[in-house]
Amino acid sequence: MNNEFFEALNLLEKEKGIPVPYLIEKISSAISIAVKRDMGGTDNNIVEIDPVKRRFYVAIRKNVVEEIEDPETEITERDAAKYSKNVHVGDVVEIPLETKQFGRIAAQSAKHVIRQGINEAEKEQTLKKYQDRKFEIISAPILRIDPIKGSATLEIDKTEAILPKAEQVPGEELAEGQRIMVYVVDVLTAGKNPKLMISRTHPGLIKRLFEMHTPEIKDGTVEIKAISREAGSRTKIAVWSKDEDVDAVGACIGPKGTRVSAIVEELGGEKIDVIKYSEQPEELIAEALSPAKVLSVTVDPEGAKSCSVVVPDNQLSLAIGNKGQNVRLAARLTGWKIDIGPESGFYGEEPPKMAEAATENAETAEEEPELPTMETEGPEMPEDQGE
Repeated sequence: MNNEFFEALNLLEKEKGIPVPYLIEKISSAISIAVKRDMGGTDNNIVEIDPVKRRFYVAIRKNVVEEIEDPETEITERDAAKYSKNVHVGDVVEIPLETKQFGRIAAQSAKHVIRQGINEAEKEQTLKKYQDRKFEIISAPILRIDPIKGSATLEIDKTEAILPKAEQVPGEELAEGQRIMVYVVDVLTAGKNPKLMISRTHPGLIKRLFEMHTPEIKDGTVEIKAISREAGSRTKIAVWSKDEDVDAVGACIGPKGTRVSAIVEELGGEKIDVIKYSEQPEELIAEALSPAKVLSVTVDPEGAKSCSVVVPDNQLSLAIGNKGQNVRLAARLTGWKIDIGPESGFYGEEPPKMAEAATENAETAEEEPELPTMETEGPEMPEDQGE
């Protein structure tokens, strides 16, 4: 029985990846509980399983007393002497069990533990597989669309994952059988199986798509410094290269715009502004307001990370954008509050309230955790964007 038992443990470790020490620990615990339940003894019963010598040692412990009140946990001094010569009232005696006494218990306990161990091992393997895909993009087919909630169910590695309506690109029409790209935001371990949290609105999707289509980003020649996005409408992405001979913006756009066009198509026509990153705030802010032309950027000398921008009169609406979108995205991208005014001024007055309001909204948007921002002294992508 012993040899077959230990060979079975070794086989499980080899085929299922369940470590033998883990199985022995769990089986020992299960046997101890079962022995106490069926044969008595204290909570400190002994169960030793030696995989090297391939032997079992199981013993129940009982308290030595003058008069027995609980037969399951107590034994008289006279009976205790059968197992230990020098034993007295108040001592604890070990009573070894023969294999035939605990064999059935051991077999049942081992069967239960092994079954549980296999389930846990398979769950851990599945979780590890999914954890390795965290912060990556996956191409997956749509199995069905919920007609009420609008959520889409995708098949990923023979497992279903839900793409909520809130994580879909606004305005896009998804259909059953369609294959789409999604970004794995997180992997939840609660419940019986791991659960993938996926999104098409997360800035990480943009980052991974550019890595996929731009070899210079993949090999580290070009670096994405920050992304600000309003999914389905517009994205701004700042890129940089330590190699002065490399055009970072051109690399991302691609020959005749082929690379950025492929990404725009995947996102259903979402506009993408690729700008050159600079460590100089004035240059960075001017670039971030693209496609508008900027005449000057004046940084607040008090260091409040706010600035005033002057643009040609005919560029004011372009700089602010529809409902303030352009300046809002620029503020998120740079981490600066931006006030915009026209070159001619407003009859000697301050820039209009709508420009200020747009930048105030942008400042609020900086607090949204899912959108990365830049710091002038060396911005970083959010933690979940890293490699």
